Amino acid sequence: MAATAFAQDTPDPAMVKKIREEGLNHSQVMDIAFHITDVSGPRLSGSPGLKRAQDWVVEKLKSWGMVNTKREDWGKFGKGWEVQKNYAAITVPYYHAIIAIPKAWTPGTGGLIQGDVMYIKADTVTDLDKYKGKIKGKIVIVDARPPAEINFTRPDAARYADTTLEQMAKATAGAPGRRGNFAGRRGNLAGLLALRTALTKFELEEGAALVLSQARGTDGTVFTTNGASYRDTAKAVCPELEVSAEDYQRILRLTKANIKVSMEADIKTEFFTKDLDGYDVVGEIPGTDSKLKAQLVMLGGHLDSWHGATGGTDNAAGAAVMIEAMRILKTIGVKPKRTIRIALWSGEEQGEYGSRNYVINHFADPKDMVLKPEHALVSAYYNLDNGTGKIRGVYLQGNAAAGPIFQSWLEPFKDLGANTVTIRNTGSTDHVPFDAVGIPGFQFIQDPMDYNSRTHHSNQDTYDKISEEDLKQAATIVASFVYNTSERADMIPRKELPKAGAPQGF
Repeated sequence: MAATAFAQDTPDPAMVKKIREEGLNHSQVMDIAFHITDVSGPRLSGSPGLKRAQDWVVEKLKSWGMVNTKREDWGKFGKGWEVQKNYAAITVPYYHAIIAIPKAWTPGTGGLIQGDVMYIKADTVTDLDKYKGKIKGKIVIVDARPPAEINFTRPDAARYADTTLEQMAKATAGAPGRRGNFAGRRGNLAGLLALRTALTKFELEEGAALVLSQARGTDGTVFTTNGASYRDTAKAVCPELEVSAEDYQRILRLTKANIKVSMEADIKTEFFTKDLDGYDVVGEIPGTDSKLKAQLVMLGGHLDSWHGATGGTDNAAGAAVMIEAMRILKTIGVKPKRTIRIALWSGEEQGEYGSRNYVINHFADPKDMVLKPEHALVSAYYNLDNGTGKIRGVYLQGNAAAGPIFQSWLEPFKDLGANTVTIRNTGSTDHVPFDAVGIPGFQFIQDPMDYNSRTHHSNQDTYDKISEEDLKQAATIVASFVYNTSERADMIPRKELPKAGAPQGF
């Protein structure tokens, strides 16, 4: 039995050669990434930019001969939103254009505004009383700590060291996670949230013209967030800019020293409420084996991004790799036994909504674990969403039985730096909803590069931060994994089925 299993999981050398030739020497992955980023623009969920990207992917997949290709409605999301104009500058004591980005789902200024910056010091909700009647038409700033000192001895970008990969490979199942004083943290966070909520309401009721908040990041990098909810029932808020740490701290130092600071700003944003639903993109290479074609091999990543840039590493890189993997297989004429389905998600940045609802609609709801017929048909789902770094291996998500299979499948790509299989879990992306209902879902290990230090959710996350050689390598490996899964005599082994209501790891 062991010999049979090993034989069926030894990759076909001829097919590996074809996949490598197409993926490494005739790649279109950067052209795909260009259309998703530069051409489509920012892709906040519900925005016109995301729909542009989705429509382009649908037409591109169709042009390559994929079937059942469409935008698939997964349910209600909320309001779309985009920035249409963004200008802000200090005008007194001198002119300086600042680096700042409107917080997502916040309104514009209604044209050019000019006003003085007012520093509010409030440690408790009752501290706000002293500012009643004083902030109308003002630009509000509050205290914020300067960023931690920059460590010039550590580069922004890095690849995994061999020793780190060795530790990952030696990890054992069930290793305890780190614990902390969560009760204390929750209490502190609850207090901060209450103050922030009260301040937001106060700023609106008192008529602040604009609110400034300090962004995470240094050296002009702004990590973006949302300033209001995307839900159609969300309460109104003031216009708010997330300001680079350097500009924010300059303004703060001046105002705390009682030096007058004046600013002007012209911010235009638009909400889109005609269609409140969210959509995923799906497409297929149909299976050809009479007994296996109803079964599925799935691959994907999220197509949505934040709005501060064009989402190059998060996650145009991952989406482009998965699209390219489909193109590779179609181009070399693969006739898979099982159907291969790509799914490109939306709403990932707000909580994996696209993939979670897709799983609920097609397979099972983890709350009750009532399995739908399609649940038994999925062999595996493969995901990519950790930046532009090349694939170094795969997380097993605790599925030990898949380990020897994947180790064999990685063997032909050792020369490309991919050889690590770890029992460890990884979370916070779109393989988790599959795993939560007992479908084998996997995320690949990727070199970190400057994903967390510079590009993830920031104004630096552009096409320029994508590594062409890394994406070509990743698409080649993904195409091979998908092909091997489609041809395997048996489906990928499954873990024990989760119980209804079990923690989902989102």
